[in-house]
Amino acid sequence: MMSENSAEMPRYKCHKEVHALKIVQIDRYKTSHFTLHFEEGYMPKEIFEASAQFLRFANCGPDDFGYYIVYKDGYVSWSPTEAFEEGYTRL
Repeated sequence: MMSENSAEMPRYKCHKEVHALKIVQIDRYKTSHFTLHFEEGYMPKEIFEASAQFLRFANCGPDDFGYYIVYKDGYVSWSPTEAFEEGYTRL
């Protein structure tokens, strides 16, 4: 909620190319340890040092696990499915 004195936040449009895989299942085997399973038969990715971003995976629910994203500089992130698919087109 914005106060009466607040200005609207700046808007941005994405123009980056990223590598991304849609997550179809997450197996949690310790508080901060996960195995991610991806669409299209890609091998599971084990995440051993879960950041706050990856801890959000467990809270997404069984209907939407989102996308595992790797940027050009190697930075790894996550996005909910709807937000990712609205902003990116597969090359």
